[in-house]
Order: sequence, then C-alpha cells, then structure tokens
Amino acid sequence: MYSREPESDYLDAALVTVMQIHLTEPQGDILLFLTALPGETASRIFEPAPPGTRKVVIATNIAETSLTIDGIYYVIDPGFVKQSSYDSKLGMDRLQITPISQAQARQRSGRAGRTGPGKCFRLYTEAAFQNEMLPTTIPEIQRQNLSNTILMLKAMGINDLLRFDFMDPPPTATMLGSLEELHNLGALDDEGLLTRLGRQMADFPMDPSLSKALIKSVELGCSDEILTIVSMISATQNIFHRPREKQQQADQKKAKFNDPSGDHITLLNVYNGWKASGYSTPWCFENFIQPRNMQRVKDVRQQLLTLMARHKHALTSCGRNTQKVRQALCSGFFRNSARKDPSEGYKTLVEGTPVFLHPSSALFGKPAEHVIYQSLVETTKEYMHVVSAIEPKWLVEAAPTFFKVAPTDKLSKRKRAERIQPLHNKFAGEDDWRLSAQKKQGRVQKSTRSFTRRPAPGSASR
Repeated sequence: MYSREPESDYLDAALVTVMQIHLTEPQGDILLFLTALPGETASRIFEPAPPGTRKVVIATNIAETSLTIDGIYYVIDPGFVKQSSYDSKLGMDRLQITPISQAQARQRSGRAGRTGPGKCFRLYTEAAFQNEMLPTTIPEIQRQNLSNTILMLKAMGINDLLRFDFMDPPPTATMLGSLEELHNLGALDDEGLLTRLGRQMADFPMDPSLSKALIKSVELGCSDEILTIVSMISATQNIFHRPREKQQQADQKKAKFNDPSGDHITLLNVYNGWKASGYSTPWCFENFIQPRNMQRVKDVRQQLLTLMARHKHALTSCGRNTQKVRQALCSGFFRNSARKDPSEGYKTLVEGTPVFLHPSSALFGKPAEHVIYQSLVETTKEYMHVVSAIEPKWLVEAAPTFFKVAPTDKLSKRKRAERIQPLHNKFAGEDDWRLSAQKKQGRVQKSTRSFTRRPAPGSASR
C-alpha cells in the first residue's frame, strides 16, 4: 500500500500508521523502519508480546536482511535510511538521511508476513517509487575510504588500478586521494609501488593509519599500549553503554576512565581496568561497558599480537610515559590534526575545515591547542571522533616532508608560539596526482611541481 499524496512529515505519518494498523488490522506485530535504534534495546525485539497486545519494532536497515523477527505481519516503510558516505576531499564520513533504493524497498516489504500473510505500508507514492528512487543501492566501495583496499591490491601485485576489473568501479577522486594518503604514510614510493613498510602495513587487517602507528610504536617502545588502543578502535565503534534512563550514572562511571590527554589513553584505561578485573563480565555491567564488544577487542588484540610476532616486532611497554603513545599515534594520524580556533571549535591543519569535539570526548571542555583524531563524522556538525591532545612538534617529527614549523617573524606577538603548517595543499585533483596506465602500468607519480625541492626558512619543503 502506498500513500496517495507525499507525506510532509514521515515520522508523524509513521506513528499515525502504527495506530491505524493497531485499530483496524488483525493480530500481528509491526515493524517500522526508522533511521536510528539504540543498541542496548536491540535484544528486546525477539521477546513475544503479552497476550492481547501487539509488538511494534522500530528498526534501522539492519532488519532488511540481517535478521528475521517472528510474528511480524505489518511493515511500515517511510522510505529513508541513514547512510554513511566518504568525502575524499575533506577525508570525512558524512552520515546523512537519504532516500532508499527500489531494491531496499522490496527488501523491506519482504519482511512482512515471513511466517504468514502480511502487508507493507509505504509512506511514499507509487510515482515516487517508480521515478525518484534509484534501482539499486550505491555500492559501499563507491562511498568509503579506499586506502586499505588499495593497499591490499598493491600487496597482491596489482599496480594497474585504472584497468583493474572492479565490479563497481569507485570514483577516481577517491582512488587518487587514497593513493596520496598511502604515499604520505610511506606505504608507497614516488612511483606508486609498495615500500617495505607498506608490505608490513598490508599484513595488518586495519586502517593503514593504525598499522603505521602500530609499527612505529615498536621503535618508540610503546607497542604494548598501541596494540591495545588499535584493537579497541578496530574491533568496535563503541564500547560504552549509555541507557536512556541511567545516562548520568553511566557518564559518571565513564569519567573515571577519562585521561587528561584524551580519548586514546582513555580507551587504554578501560581495557587495562577490564584486564585487572580478570576480564570480568560483571565488571563491564557495573561500569556500563558492553562485554561482548570487549571480548571482541581481546580477540582482535590476540590476532594482531600473532601478526607482530610473525614480523618479529617486540612487545614493549612505556609504563606511565604515555607521551610516547601519542607520538606514535602522530606517525599514523598526522593528516588528521587540528588547531584550536579562537572563535569556536577547531580547524583542521590540512584543509582548514571547521570541526568540533564530540561531547562524549574526554577532551570536551579542555584547553587543548593541538589535537589528532581518528576520524571525522558529519552529523549535526563535523565531529572529531577519538581525539587526543598533542605537541605540534610531534607532527613535524612524524612527517617532516608534510609539515614544517611556520616562521615566527610573520606572526603577530600573540601567535609567536610554535606553529606548524602543511608544506602542500591536500590532494586537489588530477593536477597533483597523475595516473598513467600506459606509460607506468598503473604506477603513480607526483607532478613535477609537487616534488620540486625549494628552500624554506628553517626547513626543506616540497
């Protein structure tokens, strides 16, 4: 069933439809697709409704294909989904509410009546379905960061990326941006071929920035700590549990783990606390931490430990000297750096993009001048996720070909503290990175302008 006219407020229309079904339709539970679902309530969807009542399940697109709920006879489909897409220019994931595809609409209607006759109420017109929706969903490879994918292809000996037979070819700009990122990390040489460091990074199944930080931590003597932090980031997006009815209590428990330097050491504190408790599940519940996610962190850590042993990387601890930990993180995340904006929030050092600390960050409300972050996610604002305070000189030490210390004679007296600046603009298009499939068999080379060495005050720049 379709709406006769377009709905001005799909949320209001969804609630009205729920009540209409409840008052007019025979027995059977209802599945309503919306764009958000708190994870802690997910397990309740499988509980049967008490006699004489019906259950209304509000779910994201996970309920399209990943699970089947018994007793669902009615589906309400507003026609929207919250979907992440990667902006290669800004290096940011945009989490946006977008219309679903025709294929998704069919999947949703198919959830109705899996165990008996059912109905699907679509809160959009049939004309909108036929004329305004894409036939199929945009493939994930076309809307994500490709750095890890390209690193794997390079490790497999595939250098002609332009001619590689992708099922769904990703955007050229995204590929070029990922190639530049891998070059800056030292995984690719000037010809676009895999370096020795790049081969090591490719063996670790994670974001290249994380694998670079892990390998660098061996040299800095803090590989034990970085191994834990990398596992915490790689295994799950969120380990903290914040039930709506106990938000204040959950925040107080989380605050006990907060470290003044930021979120990376906070994650380390959580894991060490769980380890000290004997990997206790009751300890997790007491501290509003999700035990299943922590177990996954432990499994990932063991897997990475095996890979480190294969490469003969020593496992060393820096003890309380967590400064080394943040220095190691700078080696992988120097591009993800930002400086405090005097007016509000921060600005990224590479693009000057306005970004903000998420309220859940351990640094929220703290006077950190320079920070690095794990990722940027755009929701209501461009938020930095997993953020730590750093010293600007660490960026220059981690990437001397990418950053230099800004000459202080050009700054006002108020700003003559140590400042840093990128040596070049971030990837801006094919002018900076050229792919020549015929001449170089897919090797990548920087433009002559990008690699001309010219003197700069106090340092060499490119």
